[in-house]
Amino acid sequence: MDLYVSSEQSSTTLQDATQGAADEAMGPTGRPLTEFPEPPVLTSHGPARIIAMVNQKGGVGKTTSTINLGAALAEAGRKVLLVDFDPQGALSAGLGTNPHELDVTVYNVLMDRKVDIRDAIQETHVENIDLLPANIDLSAAEVQLVNEVAREQVLERALRRVSDDYDVILIDCQPSLGLLTVNALTAAHGVIIPLICEFFALRAVALLVETIEKVQDRLNPGLQVDGVLATMYDARTLHSREVIGRLVEAFGDKVFETVIKRTIKFADATVAAEPITSYAGNHAGAESYRRLAKELIARGGAP
Repeated sequence: MDLYVSSEQSSTTLQDATQGAADEAMGPTGRPLTEFPEPPVLTSHGPARIIAMVNQKGGVGKTTSTINLGAALAEAGRKVLLVDFDPQGALSAGLGTNPHELDVTVYNVLMDRKVDIRDAIQETHVENIDLLPANIDLSAAEVQLVNEVAREQVLERALRRVSDDYDVILIDCQPSLGLLTVNALTAAHGVIIPLICEFFALRAVALLVETIEKVQDRLNPGLQVDGVLATMYDARTLHSREVIGRLVEAFGDKVFETVIKRTIKFADATVAAEPITSYAGNHAGAESYRRLAKELIARGGAP
C-alpha cells in the first residue's frame, strides 16, 4: 500500500477538514451554533405553557418529538403533561399504555362534563411526565363536537383545570386540520411544527400556516409559532440540505437551530416504549432533544 501523500493532497485534506469543522460550527441551518445555557432550576410549578405539535402531514416525527422533547424537559426538572390528541393513540402506546384497554381517555374528558380530567390522566414510568391518553374513540369527537356550543374551546376548558399542576403541556395532534386540531390550536400558547426534510412536506406547510393565522384572527390572538423543527435530516444528502435552506428562507429565525437527524434509534426506543433519553441516553438523538429543550426554554417557549 502506498502511504505517500503529496503536499497538494495533504493541503486538500486539510481544507476538507477545516471546511467540515466550519460546517459543523455553522450548523445545518447555516447559522452559527449557539451554546444554549442550562435551564434554570424551577422553585415552583405552573401555570403551564401549552404547546401544540402540529402538522397535517403524517410521518413527520410529531409523536417522536412530543415524547422526546417532553422527556428532555422533564430531565430539566419541568413537570410535563403529554396530551395524546390523535385517535391512533401512538403517543399513548409510545409510553407503554395499551390504547385499547383504556376506560377513560381524552375523549371522555371532551364529551362528558361529568368526567374530571384528573381521572383520565395517568402517571408514566418517566419521572415528571404524565399522560392524557387517547384511543380510537377520539375519532368520534370530530363529528360530535360539531353540535357543541363553543366547540373550538372544549380542550382549552379541560386543560385549564390542571394547568397549575404542570410547567409544560405538549399536545400531539393528529395529521389533519380538522376540529380536533383547531381545538389544540385554540388551547395552545405556542405551536411547534415538526417537518421532515423532504420537499413534499414543504408544500403542505402553507395550508398549515393559513390555518394557524385563522385561529389567531378568530379564536386565539395570543397564539404564536414557537418554531419549525426539521426532522429526519440526513447531512449526506443534498436533498435534506436544500430543504433546510428553503425552510430558513421561508421562516427565518423561526426554524430551530437544533435539527433532528435520521436514526434507527428512535424506532428502537418506540418499540421499547421509552423516550430516547432513557433508552439510549448517550446517543446523539438524545442529545439533540436535550438541546432542543434548552433552545425552547432560551427562546421563552417553556419556563
